[in-house]
Parts: sequence; C-alpha cells; structure tokens
Amino acid sequence: MHKDTTKNVKRVALAYSGGLDTSVMVTWLKENYGCEVVAAVVDVGQREDFDEIRDKALATGAVACRVVDLRERFLTECAFPALKAGAVYERRYLLGTSLARPVIAAAQVEVAREFDCDAVAHGCTGKGNDQVRFELAYQALAPDLAVIAPWREWEITSREDAFAYAAERDIPVPGSPRKLYSIDRNLWHTSFEGGILEDPTAATPDELRELTVDPAEAPDTPEDVMISFERGVPVALDGETLDPVTLVQRLNETAGAHGVGRVDLVENRLVGMKSRGVYETPAGTVLLAALADLEALTLDRDTAGFKRGIADRYGELVYQGLWFSPLRAAFDAFLDEAHAMSTGEVTVRLFKGSAMPVARTSRYSLYREDLATFEEDSVYDQADAGGFVRLWGLPSSLAARVRARAASGDRDWAASASVETVRSSAKPMQRPGRAVASGSG
Repeated sequence: MHKDTTKNVKRVALAYSGGLDTSVMVTWLKENYGCEVVAAVVDVGQREDFDEIRDKALATGAVACRVVDLRERFLTECAFPALKAGAVYERRYLLGTSLARPVIAAAQVEVAREFDCDAVAHGCTGKGNDQVRFELAYQALAPDLAVIAPWREWEITSREDAFAYAAERDIPVPGSPRKLYSIDRNLWHTSFEGGILEDPTAATPDELRELTVDPAEAPDTPEDVMISFERGVPVALDGETLDPVTLVQRLNETAGAHGVGRVDLVENRLVGMKSRGVYETPAGTVLLAALADLEALTLDRDTAGFKRGIADRYGELVYQGLWFSPLRAAFDAFLDEAHAMSTGEVTVRLFKGSAMPVARTSRYSLYREDLATFEEDSVYDQADAGGFVRLWGLPSSLAARVRARAASGDRDWAASASVETVRSSAKPMQRPGRAVASGSG
C-alpha cells in the first residue's frame, strides 16, 4: 500500500453511493487506516432509496452519513452550461457522468469541512476517468486534504474480488458476480459499462435499458414537443413553465418513450485506453438539437462559428476533469454573452429514435423574410452583389492567373504585372438590364 501521504488520517469523507465499491470501502478504510469514515451521499438524480443508503452506510461502520440533494444544482451549474456550449465528447457522448462529478466532489468537500475531516476518498478505479475528475476537483477546492484512492492501493483487483471481500465480512452489496455491469445514473443520463460490453463485437443486451425503449417498439405516431428557452436555458415544455428538475424528468420520459437518446460507442479514455459504453440521454439529446436550432435564428454568423469552434474543447475539458479550470470559466462567460438573445421556442418531432426540430421562433430572431425571399423586395438590391462577389473572389482569381501564367512558362508575368493589369483582368462582363439572381443555401 502507498499510505505515506495519508498515514495520519483520523477521519475521512468518502464519496458514497451504496454500490459495490463504496460499500466495501467503509470497512476497508477502517481496517487499513484505523480512521473514522463519514459517508457523503449526493443526489444528482439516481432515483435511489436514500434512507436505505444512509442506513446501510451506518450499519457498515460509517460514523455519520450526510445525504445532499443537488439535483437542481447539477443541472443549472453543470449540465445546462455544457448544453449552451454544445459540448459532446467525440461527437457522440453527452457527458452525463463527467458533468456530475464536479458537483459530487464539491459536496463531498463541504461534508469533509462540516465533520472536520482531514482526508477525502473516492471509489474510482485506477483505469478510469473518474479518479482524475474527483482528484482535480479536490486540488481546486481543498488542496489541504489528503486523498485516499483504495482501488490504487488494495489487493482487490476485480469486481469478483470485491464481491468476495464483501461476502467474507457480511457486507450487503447490490448485484452479483455473474452480473458485472457498472451502471451510473443521474438526471442527465444512464450509462452502462463492463460485462459483455467489454467485447466490442457483441451487441448490447436489450435488458440494458432504463430511460429508452427500442425504437422498433416506439409509437408509430410522431409526437411534437415545444421547448422554450431563455438566454439559452430551457425553462418550459409545451408552454408550461417548469423547474429544471421537473423539466428534464418529463422530457426524459417523453423522449425515452420514442427511443430517443441512446448511443453505443467506443471512446478514448483520458488515461489512454479505449473503452465501450452505452449511454441513454433522452432529454439532453432533444435539448441539444432544440438549442442548436434556436441558435440558427439568434446567433450572428461569426459568434455561431466561434461557438462551434469551442464546443469540442469544452467537451474535452469536462471529460478530462478540468471543470474548475480558468479556461472553462472563460468559455462560460463567452457563452452567457453569446446567448443573451437565445430566447424563444423550438418544436421538436420525436419519432422512432429521432429528434428533429420542425419549427422555431424568437422575438430576437436575426432571420428576415424580406431579405431571404426570392421574390421582389425593397431592401436588398441584387445588383450590389456583383461587386461583392468580385472582391470576395479576388484572391482566388489572382492566384489562378499566376498559376496559369507560370504553367505556360511566362515566369516574369507575376513580378511585372501592374495593378492596372489586375484591375482590367477583373472587370465584369457588361450585360444589359438587371438580372434576377437565384440563391441557394
């Protein structure tokens, strides 16, 4: 074991879920460190019996157990900012687990302070991403506290070993050695890892579903939902203003019933290996599509382009545990300003696993029908476009002429060409009358 930095620990705050790993950790910490254990339980929407979890923690030796409901904080301070960023890791993962870790770690630190702990502990393995997310949060919020990571110290090397350890000490744990899936739940998603999923050639068993139905079994009739946003934040469904928790819960149920928001993917873990996971994020999938559609109305071209440019980087920061980094805070400041006018409604059609925006409106819309129309208008003089197009294409036109002369063997043309030569070569063809130009997207 490597306890050199934590050998004097007297009381530790453990991020406790009541699952297999943290269930055995209460006993393990007491046996190996001789310290008291305070269980910190954070409700981010796991849909668990928290009274039962508290009783279990105390029954297995914790001196105290604090249960904190941070579901709304999880959404408003983590999930919704990531939504505004359009953050999707490797273009498919909506970061449900990653986004919950900063909230859980911050609450754990608060519990540690409340109970005068001198250390914090987590149940993350040495192969996973979560160890980084938790420990970077500790470094940012409580660098004075020692950190204990049992999976990097103990002789337990597999989930089978953990079950055996629990059986030897009569520690009640969920699941069984034959069903070794790791399941993470919160308001934003449910994820599945382990077991047969470790074989990328094997299809995901249909039993691994909590929030979504098989699209083949979804209703044969589409359903439209209207989502209202204020400054890029969802605030209402079908005209009914809802608190964040209720809104996401309802949208999870509605979209999940249509098979929306399930992905099966192989991703690149932060620690360098690839892993496979199955993720269900019905509400998040719909909200992401809806907000992107609203942005098409409310963001100018340059702001929209810059936002797209940071979306991937934002997702990487979240995935890599850098939630408390200055760069993420700076991105949020930009996104808050960028979405100052992202207020409006988007109607999304749910059908057989798809979520397609079909209508959108905003009182701050930059879309102007009198500008976009192909019909006659009094605002846009189409004759003005000719000069714009010639100037816009001037660099390409000059480069093409230089290449053509060079290819013909006239090596002195580019050096001797005068501005007047360029101007004359770029003059437009004179045409009588005014043409009506056609447009395209």
